[in-house]
Amino acid sequence: MVLSAAAAKQIQRENAAIARGLKRQDPELLDRLIETYQHRLMRYLMFLTGKREVAEDLFQETWIRVLRRGSQYNGQARFDTWIFTIARNLVIDLSRKRTMASLDEMREGGDDERPFEIVEDGPSPLEQFQGRENAAEVATVILKLEPSYREVLTLRFHEELSLEEIAAVTRAPLSTVKSRLYRGLAALKPELLALRSRANAEAR
Repeated sequence: MVLSAAAAKQIQRENAAIARGLKRQDPELLDRLIETYQHRLMRYLMFLTGKREVAEDLFQETWIRVLRRGSQYNGQARFDTWIFTIARNLVIDLSRKRTMASLDEMREGGDDERPFEIVEDGPSPLEQFQGRENAAEVATVILKLEPSYREVLTLRFHEELSLEEIAAVTRAPLSTVKSRLYRGLAALKPELLALRSRANAEAR
């Protein structure tokens, strides 16, 4: 997502204001942040863990970390990138305790490092399908993917983070992010085409 200079400066001002508020532990600011980011954060955790109860527990813990460690946020990075990083680290910590579905692979970056180039001209199959009112079906398909793939797809297409921002959240090389995005889209394509066929059949 390419921002205009004015929009980028506005985001910088907002990030700086958030940083100042967190350093003061401003309770009103925290309430506003929870209201603004709760749905995005919960969605991210749901896609990452695949389990609502686990996601809800981690959601609460993420905001506790934000409150306790708010002074560490300096406003240089986008706030959503920072909070997704906190949430992801909590998922990894939990995975070590519960050996949850190969999440260690997300941390170790065991993908093929070949630098796939994502074709940018035209929407991806996922973006095309998101225009339809079938978010639940798409979410079900994404949850079938490996955790590392569904995380990158969620950050890219739901949260609209850039590839560089995704690399910062996941602490993975840009080439690894591109690889995971390419492979995730490749794995999604047949499932999405099948969904589209069923939707077209039902519409007749």
